[in-house]
Order: sequence, then C-alpha cells, then structure tokens
Amino acid sequence: MSIKIDALDSALLAELARDPRAPILELAQRLGVARNTVQARMKRLEGSGAVRGYAPDVDLAAVGFGVHAFLGVELDQNKMDDIVEALREFPNVLEVHATTGRADLLVRIAARSQQDLLGIIQRVHSVPGVKHTETMLALATPIEYRSLPLVEQLTKHPGDGVV
Repeated sequence: MSIKIDALDSALLAELARDPRAPILELAQRLGVARNTVQARMKRLEGSGAVRGYAPDVDLAAVGFGVHAFLGVELDQNKMDDIVEALREFPNVLEVHATTGRADLLVRIAARSQQDLLGIIQRVHSVPGVKHTETMLALATPIEYRSLPLVEQLTKHPGDGVV
C-alpha cells in the first residue's frame, strides 16, 4: 500500500531516525505540532506499513562481524523459493534480493573472518539448486543503507521519483 508523504511526515521520520525512542510529546515539541498530531501521523505511517518498526541499529563490526560480502547466486529457476527459504536459515545472511543479470540473487553476508565467510559460501553451494556464486568483498561502506533522503525528495518534488 502506498501513502502520500508530506513535509510533516518527512520531518517526523527524520526525527525518528535520529532518535527512535523519543517520546511522542518530545517529538511534538521538536516539530512544533500537537501531541495528537504526532500520534495520528505515527499510527498512519505504521498502519500503512511505511514504518515497519523501531529496531536497534547494530554495528555488526562492533560485535565481531567485520567481514562483509555480497554473493551473486546463479540458481535453477524452479528452485528459487526453496533456495530463499534455505538462505533464511543462515544467520549470517543479512538480506537477499532477486535480481536481473547473470546472478539471480544478491545475498549480503556478514562473517567474523574470511575463513568464516568461506565456510558460509561453501554451505550456500550445498543448497540444492545453487549452480554458481560470485563473491564480492565489501572493503568499506561509505554510504550505509538509508531511505530518508528519498523520503525528503518526495516532499520537495511530489510525484517525482528522480532527483
């Protein structure tokens, strides 16, 4: 379900990104609106699925998972659902995207070491239907996953998905 985001929604999302545990009254004061307005906006954003939760932002390197890689996986097309379900069971798999091009899936992985990464890749190869993989090590992450710049763009140029 798609909802229209306005400048207040964008500002509220920015405040929540900076401080997900901020009380509603404090958010209302920062935004210069009534507490009920913030409450209603949050309920609308959550109810529509635009805001999926307020999970902690864990620095994986700080907890021992400093090796990050992207694994392009070529697979037997009629086994995609089974392979995705198998990958869901790997705790080191952070996300999986179905893609176009040579690889059918792009899998983001975190590991403790290159040796651990090798073991994970070998386990991926043992999943029935996996034909070939290509591994790309992430040397640095100069831009972390983000969505707020895109949300802010919606309020500056409504209807335009391009900057």
